[in-house]
Amino acid sequence: MNITKNLNDYITSEIKYWDFSGVIRVVQNGKTLFETSRGYSNIAFDIKNDMTTRFTAASIAKQFTAFAIMLLYDLGLIQLREKANRYLPSNLQLPTDITVHNLLSHTSGLHNNYNFEDDFYVYEDRKPYDQEEFFKKWILKNPIAKPGEAFDYNNSNYTLLAWIIETVSGQTYNEFLKKHIFSKLGMRQTTYDNGQEILRNKAENYLNDYGVLVRAPYTNPLFGIGAGALVTNCDDLQRWYECLKNRELLSEQAYKIFFTPNENHYCYGLERHEEYGTVKYAHGGDFLGVLAYTQYFFDEDLCIIILSNTEALDQYRLGNGIAAILHNEPAQSSRRPQEVLLPPEALQRYTGTYLPGKIQIEEKNGKLYLNRVNQNIHIELYCVGEHSFMRRHEEQSVPHRLLQDGAANPSVWGYERVSAQFI
Repeated sequence: MNITKNLNDYITSEIKYWDFSGVIRVVQNGKTLFETSRGYSNIAFDIKNDMTTRFTAASIAKQFTAFAIMLLYDLGLIQLREKANRYLPSNLQLPTDITVHNLLSHTSGLHNNYNFEDDFYVYEDRKPYDQEEFFKKWILKNPIAKPGEAFDYNNSNYTLLAWIIETVSGQTYNEFLKKHIFSKLGMRQTTYDNGQEILRNKAENYLNDYGVLVRAPYTNPLFGIGAGALVTNCDDLQRWYECLKNRELLSEQAYKIFFTPNENHYCYGLERHEEYGTVKYAHGGDFLGVLAYTQYFFDEDLCIIILSNTEALDQYRLGNGIAAILHNEPAQSSRRPQEVLLPPEALQRYTGTYLPGKIQIEEKNGKLYLNRVNQNIHIELYCVGEHSFMRRHEEQSVPHRLLQDGAANPSVWGYERVSAQFI
C-alpha cells in the first residue's frame, strides 16, 4: 500500500470538493509527507495563501497559555491546586474555591458567555475592551456548577489564566510568551493579535453570506486573550511540535502534569486520546471564518497541522482521516447528500424567528437561509429529506431536522420558532 499516494489522493480530493482555503502540513520523522496551500489570504488584492501565510489559530492558543502557566509552575511562582484568586489582582477576584487547576482543566463552573441567549458573541465583543467590565459582566455572571464538579469547555477559563500570567510575571501576556516560548523556539511568525498591530502576511477570514464569500464580522481580539487570538503559521507550529516532542523548556515533572488527562480527555490546553495502539494529543479551533487543528503522535514522531481562513470543511474529520491513512486504516470522506427540490411555499413552512434578534430562517428567491451571527451571515440550506436540511457551502455531518416527529412547530439548534414573522 502506497501511503504517500493515498494521503495525496485523499487530501487533494477533499480540499477541492469543499473549496478549502488554507494550508495543510503532515510531517513524520522530520520529513514532510504532504503539504499544500490553497485559496486566498486576501481576496481583495488577489493574494494567494502559501506555506508561510499566517493564520488566526483560535483555540490552538490554549496550549500555549497552559504551557506558560507550567513555566511559572517550574519557577515556583504558581501552585496548580492553589486558589486562583491568589494570583489575580483585587479587582478580578473569582468565587473563592476555584483553583488554577480548575481553570486549566475547564472545571471551574464559571458562566460560559459563548451562547445564543447572551449578547456577548458578535455584539458585546465588538465593543472597546474594558477588562474589569468584561470580568464583572460576563465572567462572574451566574456560575453553572461548583468548581471541580463538571467539565465545561469555556474560553473564560483561559482568559483568566492569561491574566494570571500577567499578574505573576509583571509582563503582558504577549511579552511573556514571546520572551519565554516564541523567541526561544525561533517562532518568529507567532504573536497575539491585539487588534491594532499590523500583522504582515496574515490571512483575512471569510464566511459565506448568501453563497458569496465576505469578510468575517469584526470582533475585538482583546476579548480572546489566552483562549484565542493567536496568529501563527505552519513553520512555527512545527517548531512548537518539536518542543513538545523533545520536552524542551519545561521540567519532566511539569510535562507529566501538562500531558495528564483530566475530565473529558482534557489535559492542559490539549486533548489526549488513545488511537491506533498509540497516544494522540490534539486540539482544534473554530471561530468566525477560522478553522484550525493540530494532532501530535509523539511515539511515531508524527505531526498534522491544518489552518484555514474559511469554514468550508470539517477540519477534525479531515485531520482524523489523515491520521487514519498514516495508520493503514480507511479515511472518512464527506460528500453532500442529494438535494430534494422544494417549491418556495414549502420552504416558507420553516421561515420566521427562532430567537428574537439572533436566529431567523428566511426564504429568498426560492432558497432557504439560516441567519446567524446576529443576522449578519445568511447560510443557504438545501433539503436532503423530510424536514431535513444541510448547509450548501460548508461541510456538515448531521442535517438540521427543522421539524421533529410529532412537533407542531419547527425548531433549529434547540430553539423552537416563536413567530412566523421576523422580530
